[in-house]
Amino acid sequence: MKKLLIVMVLAFGITSQAQERKTRTEGAKMEGMSTDQKRALQVKKMTLELDLNASQQKEISSLLAEQSTKREALLADKKANKTVEKKQLTSNERFELKNQMLDNQIVMKERMKKILSNEQFKKWDASRTERHQRAAKRLVYQHGKKANRMESHRK
Repeated sequence: MKKLLIVMVLAFGITSQAQERKTRTEGAKMEGMSTDQKRALQVKKMTLELDLNASQQKEISSLLAEQSTKREALLADKKANKTVEKKQLTSNERFELKNQMLDNQIVMKERMKKILSNEQFKKWDASRTERHQRAAKRLVYQHGKKANRMESHRK
């Protein structure tokens, strides 16, 4: 009886550990909010992080509003052009998309440089770089998990 109980406890522990854990990301938490609410929260976070004054808050809010309308337009265009089957982008299309994305990042960085003081800009750039690195690590980790999971299913 003791052995059966121990085996059951071990089996339960192993199966509960083997199940995939789903974590809510920041994006998932903000999913139900309007764009204005998201922008207001983003400006407040930046205010706390960078100690922004009122005029900087207004300028950044308008910049983020402009950025979100561009993003929504791109998403709407992408949905409109979406076909039933996924088609691979040609190398020229990929180049154009990547080039456009990098141009947008350059414009954003230049505008932020004009709005923020040197110290604030350095802090903003460092936090942005750190955020990108964390996202890249998370992406590598997730792809690694998927690859391992797919490998185990093949066996």
